Amino acid sequence: MKVVKFGGSSLADGPHVERAIAIIKEDPERRIIVTSAPGKRSADDVKVTDLLIAYATAVLHRDDYAEIREKIIRRYFEIAAFFDLPQKALQFIPQTITSLAETAFPNADYLMAAFKATGERLNAFLLAALLNHQGITAQFIDPKEAGIIVSDQLGPNNATVLPQTYSHLARFWESREVLVIPGFYGYTPNGEVATFSRGGSDITGAIIARGVAAECYENFTDVDAIYAANPTVVSHPRPIKEMTYREMRELAYAGFSVFHDEALIPAIAGKIPVIVKNTNAPQRPGTRIIPATNFKPQTTITGVACARNFSALYLHKYLLNKEVGVTLKILKILSAHGISYEHMPSGIDDLTIITRTSQLTPALRQQIALDIQAAVQPDHLEWIDDYAIIMVVGEGMHDRIGTTNGVTTALAQANVAIHMINQGASRISIMVGVRASDADRGTAAIYNYFEKEDA
Repeated sequence: MKVVKFGGSSLADGPHVERAIAIIKEDPERRIIVTSAPGKRSADDVKVTDLLIAYATAVLHRDDYAEIREKIIRRYFEIAAFFDLPQKALQFIPQTITSLAETAFPNADYLMAAFKATGERLNAFLLAALLNHQGITAQFIDPKEAGIIVSDQLGPNNATVLPQTYSHLARFWESREVLVIPGFYGYTPNGEVATFSRGGSDITGAIIARGVAAECYENFTDVDAIYAANPTVVSHPRPIKEMTYREMRELAYAGFSVFHDEALIPAIAGKIPVIVKNTNAPQRPGTRIIPATNFKPQTTITGVACARNFSALYLHKYLLNKEVGVTLKILKILSAHGISYEHMPSGIDDLTIITRTSQLTPALRQQIALDIQAAVQPDHLEWIDDYAIIMVVGEGMHDRIGTTNGVTTALAQANVAIHMINQGASRISIMVGVRASDADRGTAAIYNYFEKEDA
């Protein structure tokens, strides 16, 4: 059995859905299908999920939402019309959309989660109806029926799967008919809808693949493969044919967004191979993401990625290394403000605390600086906003001497200054801190250096 997930771009309109159905028909082992909500049909279009967020916001603010609601309903009806699906089969869609505004929720966060989840739910319902219309026996399965139970401890819009889910899903492994399950959400033990983080349909697919012990998890999107570098930064980068789970995790940290990095956790636990493929060119091999066992790297680096969404708090104080408990004081201040840190490189008199910029506001930055100034009394303290991290990743780095030298040489040749460098204990990744304005140039320089070395 294979679990297949189609992204929003793969289910955006009738022609795309038609390709998805052809892919399902092509292989009888593709028996569990996970859907996203319809994505953009063109660059200036709006995703259904974003329309649902606007709908939810209008309901919360008691604004007129009739036009938004009709836009959402129309998206599904247009897909159905492409296949000449009878109108009587579609009444569930406007009923569901309309009832959202009439339903009581525990609070605004739960309301938002329920509205957002409806995009996937209706697309799964519609796809099951279309498959049956095309002569393929299919059944719509809601996550509640499937037994996808999640925790809302971090909030109903940041759910995490609970362990009992996997035993609930195991009963579906013998299914001979096609099951269509909406991605992105599950139900709390109290029966409330809670969604995974944005793009969480990938997570649902991986959870189901592990639960049914699938042969593989095929993730269909709008690209041929995962590339060794961002094509907007490097011209015609190498497609990655095969990579390990941990390589994908490291690269996802710095912006490889083709596949949701959290979705790898269930796949890793179940040792389920993940295959990323293009809905528009399903015959192409795509990228396989597999365990490291017996993996034989063909290149020194598998990929290089950069992310600019970091800020750094730089602190200098003479004899810092002699003071006991300084780091603890700083971490307590960050914790008190609900801030997690990413990295903390240090010297004998210096300390840099790297955080995600998205966690910070101007007022919060100022307050954290004031609190640290009072607690630690540094000689110098400043926020550095022009900060980016480049991740260089590859199983081939593990036994190769001189990789770090290659990274620093490439950056020096590109006139990119290094603010921080760190190699993980696994020896398959090197992290480099640079100015955000240098990130693209540095990424391209490192990629081109190692491509030349491996040629």
